[in-house]
Amino acid sequence: MRRKTRIPPSPLPQRHGVDPVRVRLPATGTWGTVREHLVERLSGAGAGVVEGMFEAGRIVGADGRPVAADAPFEPGMFVWFHRDLPDEVPVPFPLKVVHRDEHIVVADKPHFLATTPRGGHVTETALARLRRELDLPALSAAHRLDRLTAGLVLFTVRPEERGAYQTLFRDRRVRKEYEAVAPFDAGLVLPRTVRSRIVKEREVLTAREVPGEPNAVSRVELVEHRDLPGGQGGGPCGLGRYRLAPATGQTHQLRVHMTALGVPILGDPLYPEVTAPVPAGDFRRPLQLLARSLEFTDPVTGEEHRFRSGRTLAAWTSYDRWAAGSYDGPSDGQ
Repeated sequence: MRRKTRIPPSPLPQRHGVDPVRVRLPATGTWGTVREHLVERLSGAGAGVVEGMFEAGRIVGADGRPVAADAPFEPGMFVWFHRDLPDEVPVPFPLKVVHRDEHIVVADKPHFLATTPRGGHVTETALARLRRELDLPALSAAHRLDRLTAGLVLFTVRPEERGAYQTLFRDRRVRKEYEAVAPFDAGLVLPRTVRSRIVKEREVLTAREVPGEPNAVSRVELVEHRDLPGGQGGGPCGLGRYRLAPATGQTHQLRVHMTALGVPILGDPLYPEVTAPVPAGDFRRPLQLLARSLEFTDPVTGEEHRFRSGRTLAAWTSYDRWAAGSYDGPSDGQ
């Protein structure tokens, strides 16, 4: 039986709520030094960046001491460093905590805020913000919500319990309900359960439906609808407020399924067509998708949890303002 490698604790503290990068050197290779391997492995960082980090003593070993640029390559060795943080435009909307105990934190995430650090979104993420604001450096996300989607996200307080909560999502033992605003189609028969096979390829912005065994299942219901005389602002002639219940968790699943039904979610920059990127800091027309509720049995305490977002979707409460790009964030108390 293959023994699992023990990962040493990080010798570097978090910075702005963000963990240092940990790199484990491969078991085999022809590199003569640690620097040669990292220069090749981190080639996307730019010319001279890795060399500069070595010169500044920013790359350290398990003992916290800087690794010398000429240190010999050692298979399986761990090194840590803090990457340069990108310039980020602050997301100017509150991140509300709806529940906190010694095991979990449930947050009501605003639109435009990523769940965890990734790409150009690092300190301006729900995880980094909560770690700083709640002084919980060990906080981790049990699942992920798209940056453009608002609503409930579950975080775990204790690292040793994270797996138990992640298993809830993996085994589909969390009952999730979403709300969306999209065009109303009187000819669309609802409620219905949509089943399809969705694939999402790396480096491709959109997911797509393909023939094959379904791996994505969504329940779609129309809650209510209203008319918009003349299709105001070039928008739909009618709006629907929809309740969406995904039984699976494929990337962009609800957005793909709503588009396939002919009622794409308002404000979607990817479906049915990819639109031009908006400038950084443009928060005016958020995707009208909200993770409304989470229900599950706590795997640690056995308690039955039911959490509900207090947010509303701007295109439903004030379509004219949303369509005109006048969205200025959640209302007070949401």
